[in-house]
Amino acid sequence: MPVDLDRILCPECSRHDLGATSKKRALEMASEVLSGQYPELDAGDLFDALMARERLGSTAVGEGVAIPHCRLAGCEQPMAALLHLQEPVEFDAPDGAPVDLLFVLVVPREENETHLKILATAAAALNDPDYRRALREASDDRTLHDLAVHPRSAAG
Repeated sequence: MPVDLDRILCPECSRHDLGATSKKRALEMASEVLSGQYPELDAGDLFDALMARERLGSTAVGEGVAIPHCRLAGCEQPMAALLHLQEPVEFDAPDGAPVDLLFVLVVPREENETHLKILATAAAALNDPDYRRALREASDDRTLHDLAVHPRSAAG
């Protein structure tokens, strides 16, 4: 059964039109967004964990999308950030396309099954060209969030 993204992606962690100039900066921004909303997270620790995961292999999935993710000690619940970048950045994607949409997932270290379920849900949603197009056309943070968690009602 798919995971309800509304439970893990809060409006404050949905950011549109961010000016990251590299993969590293995009992941730094994601870490700052998440730690700003969830004080139990340390931005530096989160950034280090996301970078460590990237060193294992790029989390870019193609079509301008990346799903950076990690399991992290100190994380109390699954949480996510959705970033739309002003300009795509190189992310070592399998299709060679730079990335402008990042769904960043952080889960408690011991929640492997939850981690995999959320990754599958996010990947399935982001595989839909209409969903990606709607996210890219969002004009502000709130619209980006609403389209992400309620794609049919927000687009209608």
